[in-house]
Amino acid sequence: MIDIDLRRAAALLALGSAALLGGAFAFQYIGGLAPCVLCWYQRYPHMAAIVLGLLAVAFADRKPIALTLIALIAVAMLVDAGVATFHVGVEQHWWEGTSECGSTIGPTNDPDALLKALMNQPIVRCNEVAWSMLGISMAGWNGLACLALAAFAIWTVKRELARGR
Repeated sequence: MIDIDLRRAAALLALGSAALLGGAFAFQYIGGLAPCVLCWYQRYPHMAAIVLGLLAVAFADRKPIALTLIALIAVAMLVDAGVATFHVGVEQHWWEGTSECGSTIGPTNDPDALLKALMNQPIVRCNEVAWSMLGISMAGWNGLACLALAAFAIWTVKRELARGR
């Protein structure tokens, strides 16, 4: 049986999200793959999970607080998995993306400002797979990783509650 203390479990959850977020930024800044709006939406729960994980590490000696923070990490990862699943559906043309898919330019009444924004803004479509491995897109891999992190967080909370310490 695996026996990971609460502090290490929280650190692993924070590191897992940090690794996934770092990978996304590496694909963007090193690989040149600009993110679409759904890609950005998948980054925010990782940012939250990193903060929650670091707080759980800091409060590991206060078990109720740490367990609450780890439970919130599970929620964040399940939300992220939901967004990733939606993104995969958009990529596979199972359903339409959001109104923001395809452009990050906001509404304007000034035609010159719109033209300038269009000329300076790369359009990244949510319904095109920018990268895949083994037939699974980056959104798909993120969703699977988020489910694994959520499962680990839930397992950690359940294990600690069962111990009753």
